[in-house]
Amino acid sequence: MTQAIAEPTKSIVVERLMRHPLTKIWRSLTDRTEIGAWTMQTEFEPKVGHAFTFRAKPVPGWSGVTKCRVLEVTPMTRLAYSWGDGTESDSGLQTVVTWTLIERDAGTHGAFLLSPAGRGRLSGHGQWVAGHPATAGRPDRCGRLIRSNRHAALRP
Repeated sequence: MTQAIAEPTKSIVVERLMRHPLTKIWRSLTDRTEIGAWTMQTEFEPKVGHAFTFRAKPVPGWSGVTKCRVLEVTPMTRLAYSWGDGTESDSGLQTVVTWTLIERDAGTHGAFLLSPAGRGRLSGHGQWVAGHPATAGRPDRCGRLIRSNRHAALRP
């Protein structure tokens, strides 16, 4: 019997040691005012099941609204939410954003993981991340695009 081998799933992984206390990093990920200051406007609340949106100016192929839902909250350690329901963009992208934080002597070790959660092509989203204004001229901020959905958890 012959089995078809599926094309590998792509995920975006960014890991950094941030020279800030864990409480400051957690607040920047979970306080809607802080989130709006570094990414997009939102009505995010760190409560499992909470539906919220990220809003920005629409561009060709994207409505300017990303529909999300909080999937996991482990205070000061882990935050996960769906990113997109597939209706907001031409790509039909559905992903999960997962933030993992570990306190270190020198600050906070953080990992950002963007993983496919449904239909759509993650590779197009990787191009958006690389072209995002926050990463302009700073390829070190783009992370790495990997060809596997396996992500080794950060170890203390």
